[in-house]
Amino acid sequence: MSPKGLSMNPIFCALDTIDEARATSLARGLRGSVGGVKLGMEFFYARGPQGYRAVAEAGLPVFLDLKLHDIPNTVAGGIRAVLPLRPAIVNVHAAGGLAMMRAAAEAAQEAGRERPLVIAVTVLTSLDETDLAATGVTGAPADHVLRLAHLAAKAGLDGVVCSAHEIEGLRRELGPDFKLIVPGIRPAGSDIGDQKRIMTPAEALARGADVLVIGRPITGAADPREAAEAISASLAA
Repeated sequence: MSPKGLSMNPIFCALDTIDEARATSLARGLRGSVGGVKLGMEFFYARGPQGYRAVAEAGLPVFLDLKLHDIPNTVAGGIRAVLPLRPAIVNVHAAGGLAMMRAAAEAAQEAGRERPLVIAVTVLTSLDETDLAATGVTGAPADHVLRLAHLAAKAGLDGVVCSAHEIEGLRRELGPDFKLIVPGIRPAGSDIGDQKRIMTPAEALARGADVLVIGRPITGAADPREAAEAISASLAA
């Protein structure tokens, strides 16, 4: 995976565990069935670079979901610190502001042709309008997502994390090359868990998503590989 493009398979499986053996087993078992895997902050805090490398040895691109959010210099340092791991994607919080996001983008450029995609988290898919209002953000989540996405583009980031419901507006405003990484994806009939702004994989892809982040419907299945292949088949239907 290069900064200019993503795998032909848009599914990234979220390995939401701190168990290194479990994450490694899942990554190996899903090779060839998904386009990549996502490792979150809980795994990285628990297992660190060594655990990351164990999962990466499966050969799948890794989205390192650390959601960095601090002053520009600190976030730039965080990006530099993970560049040797060669993640395919790494993210920051758009709420950190223009200078912080620009610092992250510039730090990633130090990896040259092997640099990761740097994307910004806009509004978490667990939040709705009521939740945002409680933090002082008024208006619809989609409006706030759009504001933050424009700021991320101005900072030189490659794209954003957004819910499936914001895909069409972002694609219209920011064009075909701005990457849209979409969590909160649930196949029809799946438990929605703690997600509030969700959509099926086929619907999200049709609207213009680049990466579909899918966790529990795959990892919680009796046969994760079979579940991933069924989702992939639904995208080709």
